[in-house]
Amino acid sequence: MNILVLNCGSSSVKFALFSLHDHSTLAQGKVHKIGSDSAERVIQVGEEKVASAIHAPDQAAGLENLMEEFRSGSLSDFSIDGIGHRVVHGGEKFKSSCLIDDTLIRTVEKISSLAPLHNPANLLGIQMSREAFGKTPQVAVFDTAFHQSIPEKAYLYGVPYDWYTKNGVRRYGFHGTSHRFVAHRYAELRQLPLSELQFITLHLGNGSSAAAISAGKSVDTTMGMTPLEGLIMGTRSGDIDPGLFSYLQSARKMSLDAIHEALNKKSGLLGLSGVSSDLQELEDKLDEPQVSLAIEVLCYRMARQVSAMCTGLDRLDGLIFTGGIGENSAFIRRLCIENLKVLGFKLDDHSNHCHGDFRNGFVQAPGSPDIVVIPTNEELMIALDTAKLIENK
Repeated sequence: MNILVLNCGSSSVKFALFSLHDHSTLAQGKVHKIGSDSAERVIQVGEEKVASAIHAPDQAAGLENLMEEFRSGSLSDFSIDGIGHRVVHGGEKFKSSCLIDDTLIRTVEKISSLAPLHNPANLLGIQMSREAFGKTPQVAVFDTAFHQSIPEKAYLYGVPYDWYTKNGVRRYGFHGTSHRFVAHRYAELRQLPLSELQFITLHLGNGSSAAAISAGKSVDTTMGMTPLEGLIMGTRSGDIDPGLFSYLQSARKMSLDAIHEALNKKSGLLGLSGVSSDLQELEDKLDEPQVSLAIEVLCYRMARQVSAMCTGLDRLDGLIFTGGIGENSAFIRRLCIENLKVLGFKLDDHSNHCHGDFRNGFVQAPGSPDIVVIPTNEELMIALDTAKLIENK
């Protein structure tokens, strides 16, 4: 069975085509820089990678360009048995992945106000792929679904209750597909049923979040109603005092839109360092005091959030690092763990430096709870969900 996975954003479309016979990637690529004069399509089949300049003034044009490659271009020789779509926000309506039909589309449209920058782009990808691939079954996989197991005491805010009942104001959490994938992989590595494990996952990239997982279910997470809450990220502030909004309106004469823009796109590592949101670039400039301070703040706040996640667990079997930063930065893992000595964590420096390559990802020293580096694969998780729903149809 071949499954196509689509991840449609406002300025890019990413895809991966999997053979579920052996979980191999048959093809992958993206259309990016949509809306600019430098829009580009990148397609990789095997070791061959081809980049082409394209005309893509908007997302629909970028999607159409990619669909044409599947219809009659370089990807037309591949059979496609199902299509899985990443959908950012499923609200409270979707607790698992679902086959796409007209009712699902109408429901996602109704809750798009919860993710106005993401869900409309996801829906356009669904609409255009349904037109392009006819009766091929398609599945929506929601970033928020995995966290729908979080109890009320963890997802409610301390605000008027009818804000929740009438407007959906609550914590939803994101990166659920990644947290779920590495949770299953951790159980495989431990050779134990997932139902017997309690641990914390750290998805660290330009967007970052932590999740507390007990018996395979998310019981708490750091992101909230939007992906802005929680950890400090590349350009996002993470947790702040809500009083900051009225203060900045008065002190800096900033509008709500300007503050929102700054907290999402000009804060985090970029704002603290004044240099970049790219961690690799910042690690090369640690001799600059402001850069060093930015990373110290990042790792301290990360450790504080990990400690807070323990509230939802009976015990802590391990801590999992994943995502681009979590998988590749031994430096960030070390700084985070140094702030978690109260939980008994201790790294093996050599294993950490090698990202656990020779120990199946385990990087802890003897006597420490597990510390594991596990590469995530959200696209494969989407493909597996898609295939399972199609087979059970």
